[in-house]
Amino acid sequence: MGTLSSLMDLSSQALLADQNALNITANNVANQNTPGYTREVVSWQPMDAVTLSGTSYSLGITSTAVSQRDRILEQRVQQQTQTQAQSGALESALQQVQNIFGLSSTSTSASSTALGSAVDGFFNSLSTLEARPSDASTRQSVLTAANNLASVFNSAANQLTQVGAGLDQQVGTVVGQINSLSKTIASLNQQIASTSPNGDAGALEDQRQLAITQLSQYVGLNQMTTESNGITLTTANGAVLVSGSKSFALSTTLVAGKTEVIAGGQDVTSGLSGGQLGGVLEARDQQLPAYAGALDNLAYGIGSAVNAQNALGVDGSGNPGAAIFSLPASAAGAAASIQVATSNPQAVAAAAAGEGSSGSGNAIAMADLATANVVGAQTASGFLASFLGQIGNDTAGATTNNAAQQATLTQLTSQRNSLSGVSLDEEASNLTQYQRSYEAAAKVFSIVNTIMASALNLGVETTVS
Repeated sequence: MGTLSSLMDLSSQALLADQNALNITANNVANQNTPGYTREVVSWQPMDAVTLSGTSYSLGITSTAVSQRDRILEQRVQQQTQTQAQSGALESALQQVQNIFGLSSTSTSASSTALGSAVDGFFNSLSTLEARPSDASTRQSVLTAANNLASVFNSAANQLTQVGAGLDQQVGTVVGQINSLSKTIASLNQQIASTSPNGDAGALEDQRQLAITQLSQYVGLNQMTTESNGITLTTANGAVLVSGSKSFALSTTLVAGKTEVIAGGQDVTSGLSGGQLGGVLEARDQQLPAYAGALDNLAYGIGSAVNAQNALGVDGSGNPGAAIFSLPASAAGAAASIQVATSNPQAVAAAAAGEGSSGSGNAIAMADLATANVVGAQTASGFLASFLGQIGNDTAGATTNNAAQQATLTQLTSQRNSLSGVSLDEEASNLTQYQRSYEAAAKVFSIVNTIMASALNLGVETTVS
């Protein structure tokens, strides 16, 4: 009877273990499309054995669920997510800048843009003035072209400012997302710590991993595993976001009109990288100021050169020439503020000194500014071509880089999914195996139950229910 009882216990434990294996398989199938779910496999473990009168008796087996998670591969996916998100945010910002100047992926010709046409149109109007310096309509055409040039400069500068303002607004929005996810991860840390190691925290770990991956889309992270299966997260420059069950919120403040990120009372903006926030800050604080500065230099260079040359001539009223363009004291802000200083066509000093008001010597000199180095060591057209070419190259480079980063992320994600993702074919095979094992254990249990009943009734056949 002792042997029959032991056999019944063994078959009973086998039934429980097989049932748990079936449940694990069913759970995998049910969560095939659940974001962040990690496939679980069955781990079979023998139960402790007992020794009676020198004989060892096995107590059967148990089955537990083990999540198929490679933490190194998970971190590689997170790091690549951060890199790809940054390159994507930078690409998006640069495409907006490219659109301001009418560039495209297939054309970066300066002369075909609104600014290039306005610069050429202004110097062409001065060339026309050479032949008809006393003609009022020709003088008016010069002022019309000057107004058009100033307007194009103003529009481009204002649109750059709007792109910057949009990026600045994104900083605040992304910081809010970071704080929300950090709070979620800290809460999951606490739940996992209270569940592990005695309970199965696999589902909670999946939720935490999904939240960390989402957080990686917003900011670059450093991750450290701590006791009780916890995780500490910091930004790339060391600002703590999550430590155990506590989260540390970032905040924002305005500094010189820009949204800066504060952590622990310190401005950490310049050290932040990775994720959408890293890309936004790179575009806002590095790329846009460089483009705006170049645009200002072009506007200031053209305006200053024209004003200086006009001052050397004689206007249509016989007076010394005055400024054609109103400009700030330095190049900073010149593109946004440049305006035509006069509405009087006679203010254009076409004549050179000593020629009389009907001369054209100074008109020739002003037209020659088109081929003079008015912006540093470059002509206006040459500087503009370099400037627009730089924008086009930067944007094309960002697009290429983002495509490469996305391809790498896709490859790493596929590697992770091959390990952690659910395969219905594999689960179907496991289901068949566990069902057969369950049926076998049930058959043994039934036979033992019948034999035991027969023994208890001294061989008299009875119905066992």
